[in-house]
Amino acid sequence: MTEEIDFILDSAKEAMNGAIEHLVKELRSIRAGKASPAMLANVQVDYYGSATPLGQVANVNTPDARTISIQPWEKNMLQEIEKAIMLANLGFNPMNNGENIIINVPPLTEERRKDLAKQAKAEAEHAKVGVRNARKEANNDIKKLDVSDDMKKNAEADIQNLTDNFVKEIDDKFLVKEKEIMTV
Repeated sequence: MTEEIDFILDSAKEAMNGAIEHLVKELRSIRAGKASPAMLANVQVDYYGSATPLGQVANVNTPDARTISIQPWEKNMLQEIEKAIMLANLGFNPMNNGENIIINVPPLTEERRKDLAKQAKAEAEHAKVGVRNARKEANNDIKKLDVSDDMKKNAEADIQNLTDNFVKEIDDKFLVKEKEIMTV
């Protein structure tokens, strides 16, 4: 194969890996009954006028499976952090004790578990769209190359194999997350 085809294949693989990485990040933020600092990963705190990730203004820990503890580096940030958690609409009720913020993670109801599983499925589908878009771009780039039809067909077959492998990986990651969510 030519260097151009190798470059196109590498670019497609890189884009598909990006879709997987994004999926993993999104799945990590979907809670599955057990408290985790990742549940608050998308919370943005108003830190002196600029939106800042919670992890950059406080320590976030899980002392046990049902509790998240947030200890701000500056005491005056307690109210801002509390407000940011409420605005994030995660279904948590933060409690401020003057020193830190405690969140009791309630056990998931069956209905909430199903909603979270649907959310995970939507993220998996979104990742598949990303993988398919990478395939489409790569196939379009290959069609533009000045190589033999056989080389184009072989390259397109390689891209399809790559796509199939990544779609299977997405499905596997979703099934693991779905099981984690639905396990009581």
